[in-house]
Amino acid sequence: MWRKSSKSADASQCVEVRHDLAAVRDSKNPEVVVSLERRALAQLTAFARGRR
Repeated sequence: MWRKSSKSADASQCVEVRHDLAAVRDSKNPEVVVSLERRALAQLTAFARGRR
């Protein structure tokens, strides 16, 4: 199961996060999945929010 930000509404240009928080994918190209450790995902989201 994948989820995307509630702020993205119906936009198709989103990054989706897998339910176990161990992978992300581009909603335009869902076949490509990038596996991440939870710590790396936390760092990525902090960077995206501007909280480096």
